[in-house]
Amino acid sequence: MFDFVRNHNRVLQFVLLVLIVPAFVLTGVYQGYHAFMDSSTDVARIDGQRITEAELENAHREQVDRLRRQMPGIDAKLFDSPELRAQSLDLLVRDKTVRIAAAKANVITTDARLQRIFATDPQLAFLRNADNSLNEAVLVSQGMSAATFERRLRDDLTAGQYLQGISATAVASKQVVARAMDAYLQQREVQVRQLRTADFLAKVNPTPAELEAFYKDPSNSGAFQAPESADVEFVVLDLESLKKQVTVTEEDARKLYTAEVAKRFSTPEERRASHILIKAEKDAPAAERAKAKAKAQGLLAEAKKSPAAFAELARKNSDDPGSAERGGDLDFFGRGAMVKPFEDVAFGLKPGETSDVVETDFGYHIIHLVAVRGGEKKSFESVRAEIETELKAQAAQKRYAEASVEFTNLVYEQPDSLKPAADKFKLEVQTARGITRKAAAGATGPLANTKLLDALFAADALRNKRNTEAVEVGPSQLASARVREYSPARRLPMAEVAQELRTRVAQQQAKALARKEGEAALEQARKTPAADVADKTIVVSRVSNQDLPQPVLDAVLKARPDQLPRIESIDLGEQGVAIIKVVKVLGRDEKAGDEASLAGRYAQSWGEAETQAYTRALRTRLNVQVRAAAAAASGATDGR
Repeated sequence: MFDFVRNHNRVLQFVLLVLIVPAFVLTGVYQGYHAFMDSSTDVARIDGQRITEAELENAHREQVDRLRRQMPGIDAKLFDSPELRAQSLDLLVRDKTVRIAAAKANVITTDARLQRIFATDPQLAFLRNADNSLNEAVLVSQGMSAATFERRLRDDLTAGQYLQGISATAVASKQVVARAMDAYLQQREVQVRQLRTADFLAKVNPTPAELEAFYKDPSNSGAFQAPESADVEFVVLDLESLKKQVTVTEEDARKLYTAEVAKRFSTPEERRASHILIKAEKDAPAAERAKAKAKAQGLLAEAKKSPAAFAELARKNSDDPGSAERGGDLDFFGRGAMVKPFEDVAFGLKPGETSDVVETDFGYHIIHLVAVRGGEKKSFESVRAEIETELKAQAAQKRYAEASVEFTNLVYEQPDSLKPAADKFKLEVQTARGITRKAAAGATGPLANTKLLDALFAADALRNKRNTEAVEVGPSQLASARVREYSPARRLPMAEVAQELRTRVAQQQAKALARKEGEAALEQARKTPAADVADKTIVVSRVSNQDLPQPVLDAVLKARPDQLPRIESIDLGEQGVAIIKVVKVLGRDEKAGDEASLAGRYAQSWGEAETQAYTRALRTRLNVQVRAAAAAASGATDGR
């Protein structure tokens, strides 16, 4: 989607400023049958306005899609983490809060600004036709109408304009920046000895008794659990399934081709011309204009007598300073680039021809056409497939609104089978085995949708094996599913988890060895503070962290300068421990950039901090209420 108020770059995280300004989430909201859903589907209310579960699902899915595009190598396990779902909910609430506040402040985006942004922003280039009109075929393929796109774009621009009044107020003086950067970019000499758990694995060998004790320990009862699962069947109603039922006639395809050939299926014609201008303003005295015209006619006679001398005539006589020095050359231009009298004549000439004197509001022109390019039309056959795809998408989109209601009613009224709905809409009844209450990391498709899984594992669906309600699992995409076989959660036998069991126990024992050796090393280092704790001394800063684990870097940089050398142990959790000795404090790390750049980044960070504080205040002012169940499911809080 088109996130205009988003994707601020990560900036310096100095002092207490650890800031990443969240993206505005452009949420897709299906306006059909969900419009009449009751308030039980609300996840939040803002100034009395609802945010539904469907909106949250769409927002989270778009957040995941954006992360996939920006970071293709990201660990898929993060997509369904409580942290990411909490961020999706928070961004959705923040986005709608700002839009409501902007509306109350009467901040608007005019039609002229909307069109200018659409025509010039590179992020929207794929949605523009050659004449800067909206390519509706692309929108249709994404299940969006032109009206919906325009509303979303206008809302985003308005929200950005509203917040700019806050973010642009930050001021950073040279003195303030210098003090902050001196502290933030300070370098320190440090010795680090890391005792990694992995390095101690070869020194441990769990006994059968130790393995059995770990397996039977009640505190580990959930470690070797097979989750409840179900074998299911499901059907999906979407635009693709409806497209297969649409037939496009050649007559309909030709009709669209004829209507759009000039705009979409032709290369715009451009012309390259040179001209000589004899300037005469339109409100100049008649005698002055007559004198200018006579001069132009004289030059025309010379040009026709010696066409090769046109460029030289232009250099010496043209009153157009921009082109005269180039021999009158105007380069290539399309229709609409020149005043109409000039354009009409230029587009009526053949290459090599010179016009008669042409009168415009600027004076009198002599036009010499140099070359023509473009203007080619694509044949109907070459674009027929594209047209038919577009017409099918349009027909499917129109049919979907009605079909979604029929589909919803069918799966509800005949709850013991999905076949009636599948037969009516010519859908495939698909099956899947081993589906769990929580989608696997990286899973996609309808059975990765949280709401559909919740419906599948509801008590009634499990007990009576009835169809779930029709659930929106994507833009213009409904699904219903039913359980065929259910397997409750169970603890796996020890023999089945032997390898995992040994790995867990070995990890635990290796970690204990690492910590024991770390304690001994710390005690020895404190007895002999002048001795080194590592083979080499390194210089670190927030800019050059030398690949140290974050807890180690934090401890190094927090050590008080008046208490050096500082020796301490840092717990790295499952990774082991580290012994550090902070030796001395050095000056600023100059690799961070020049003063002007730092001042700009500092001001930007404070602007972002002001924006975040303001949006938090808006939540209180607009009485933001996040439903407890939604907050718990995502790990979010109301944040007021």
